[in-house]
Amino acid sequence: MSNRNDSGKRGAVRAWIEAMRLRTLPVGASCVLAGVGLALLDGYWRLWPAVICLVFALLAQVASNFANEYFDYRAGLDAPGREGPRRGVTEGDITPRAMAAATFATLGIDCLIGCSLIWWGGWWMLAAGAVIALFAIAYSAGPWPLSRHGLGSVAVMLFFGIVPVALTYYLQSGVISGRAVVLGIAVGALACNILLVNNYRDRVDDVAVGKITDVGIVGARAARLIYVANGVLAVALTCRIWYEAGAWTLVFPAVYLGIMTALWGRLCTREGHALNPVLGMTAMSELFFTLALVIAGAVNFAQQ
Repeated sequence: MSNRNDSGKRGAVRAWIEAMRLRTLPVGASCVLAGVGLALLDGYWRLWPAVICLVFALLAQVASNFANEYFDYRAGLDAPGREGPRRGVTEGDITPRAMAAATFATLGIDCLIGCSLIWWGGWWMLAAGAVIALFAIAYSAGPWPLSRHGLGSVAVMLFFGIVPVALTYYLQSGVISGRAVVLGIAVGALACNILLVNNYRDRVDDVAVGKITDVGIVGARAARLIYVANGVLAVALTCRIWYEAGAWTLVFPAVYLGIMTALWGRLCTREGHALNPVLGMTAMSELFFTLALVIAGAVNFAQQ
């Protein structure tokens, strides 16, 4: 297979920026924004818990990305010239030791920041943070890495959907809400689409190294259908929220469906590195969806 990545060794700054995988960061931001948006709709707003949750989610995403690169390299799952973004450790831009150190340093800093949420959420925030940190590593490491055994989507649904949306809403309101859980499922479905595009792009490379993903299990055709189903599910689960926010807000899910349909068309007609823009735009479409919810919530909050 030919090398789709740029040849030549990267400078240190560029290598680390690429290792952070900035295209994936909207996943972490979106789950927090969704929780904040719903809280605003329900009349709750706390600035600092929202800011801290956002920083915590973004750092958790970066730590998970670092861990994924390091442990996939250790397992021999990344070869030079693989599909997708350049992997700094595999290509020799970053030493394995440096990547391991960055993984645990980022996770440690994230945990320290998350501890401040005890002030608003109580001591059980420690347990919640520990579970999130554990799964950030367990996604790629441990005796049974979730990402290599077809459970990546389950982890994403839980930890980039249900758990952070519900926790963010709780830290805003002090209430454990069933609506927040439903919204978390919707946001998790959008996040799963990002992982699906990633695995769809990498499916040939993954099969070659024995990595089991959701796309490898269901096949390319079913994966394309799941992409659409996830988007429709997210809109269906949030229709009542949008309607209660005001009929004018229904334009947001309508626009999202248009974007998702256009991206689905590209997913069906492109392969390999040509899917990288689809991956990035899928992440941005989730960010649009949740930012729209914040806008709707802020407008309603201001009118209360």
